[in-house]
Amino acid sequence: MIRLFNHYLPRPLLILGLVEIVLIYLSVQAAWLFRAQQIDMDPGNVLARAPQFALYAATVYLVMLGIGAYQMDCFRSLRMAMSRIAVAMLVSITAISVILFFFPDVDLWRSVVLYAIALTFVVIFAWRVLMSRIMKWKSFRFRVLIIGAGQRGGRLARAAEAPDSNFTAAAVVRLTDTGNVIDNALAIDSVPSLVDLCERLRIDEVVLALDERRGAAPSEKLLEMKLAGFPVSEISSFLERQTGRVDLRSISPSWLIYSDGFLGAEPLAIMLKRLFDITASLILLVLASPILVVAALAVKLTSRGDIFYRQERVGQFGKTFNVVKFRSMVADAEKDGKAQWAKSGDPRVTPVGRILRATRIDEIPQIYNVLTGDMSFVGPRPERPVFVEELAAEIPYYRERHIVKPGITGWAQLNYPYGASVMDARHKLEYDLYYIKNYSLFLDLLILIQTVRVVVWQDGVR
Repeated sequence: MIRLFNHYLPRPLLILGLVEIVLIYLSVQAAWLFRAQQIDMDPGNVLARAPQFALYAATVYLVMLGIGAYQMDCFRSLRMAMSRIAVAMLVSITAISVILFFFPDVDLWRSVVLYAIALTFVVIFAWRVLMSRIMKWKSFRFRVLIIGAGQRGGRLARAAEAPDSNFTAAAVVRLTDTGNVIDNALAIDSVPSLVDLCERLRIDEVVLALDERRGAAPSEKLLEMKLAGFPVSEISSFLERQTGRVDLRSISPSWLIYSDGFLGAEPLAIMLKRLFDITASLILLVLASPILVVAALAVKLTSRGDIFYRQERVGQFGKTFNVVKFRSMVADAEKDGKAQWAKSGDPRVTPVGRILRATRIDEIPQIYNVLTGDMSFVGPRPERPVFVEELAAEIPYYRERHIVKPGITGWAQLNYPYGASVMDARHKLEYDLYYIKNYSLFLDLLILIQTVRVVVWQDGVR
């Protein structure tokens, strides 16, 4: 994993992304040369057109990122890769057309754009096919040596076997003869040198996963491996880097205190985030006004009740506010007075409401909450006070999610499907804590871009 602006990125995806940016750039350059030859025109100095080509490459890459072409599944399924790359190319045509409309001085012919889009699709897909055939995804996985064969070591070994895992357990070493759950673990006394074992197995990282922490770690052997050039980490930090979440089952209060992060944003970052929220909310309210009108009419004409739905939610520092959404359920959905979890296929959702939820249009009125400062565009989703009390009583560190403003979209929404249970809330909290711990403007930007993928492919629609 590579840390960039406080956020961990899988090394393989970062490398592949950089390669594909170059391929996209070369595609538009080739398209320009082909078009110039086609109309019998001198192409001139290609380097002089580098800014236009770079603009094209950046636009297409960001669209591919937003559509989800860099999700793990797209590197395992060529069918999914082809569909998402194709959609990304279509969206890229629209995005580049908008840029050319507002910035006519950008000298990039539309015919060149069409040629470039077609060539980009062929080149990128061929590259993905080549990568899948020659290298295989498993060759990108981190090779780890797990120290500890108890419950934690077993859980880490099982996580390594998951299809979407970024790492593989090359070997497991047990320290004792009792409490082990991994049968084929190597006894530490049977290994003459852990350094030699790491070299022989081509280990990328050593992970300490002990059930009992005090005095149990083989400090001298761990130090030997670290001095030999093998990174050593404990399970909580390792899982954070590899999974993009804070693993609640392995952390302790001391880990939260002494690990990096959880420092909050710098004053300048907070100011820039608020400036972005105000500017973007004003622009989006104007641009979305036709959609708001159509949605309001659809809600009013198809079911009785108010157009908008206001509900008390818990915001930053535990302060409550009323969130505004288009009503997507029948009137009096909670007529018995009891708060209910929304669930998949909820019968209370109206036909129009189902469309509004699938397209996330029901969330658009929350832009008003962003404008007033109760919410931000990016942050943990706000919950109702009654649910907060229930969840805080059952899930450790749940109230810590309220140290930042809630958001319309968030890291948990990108990485976990819509949930309606305490266990789901626990999993989503792990992603919320990761966001809070590693907050940066870069992470906000990444979340906003990838939210497009959630909307387009309807991930987590309830």
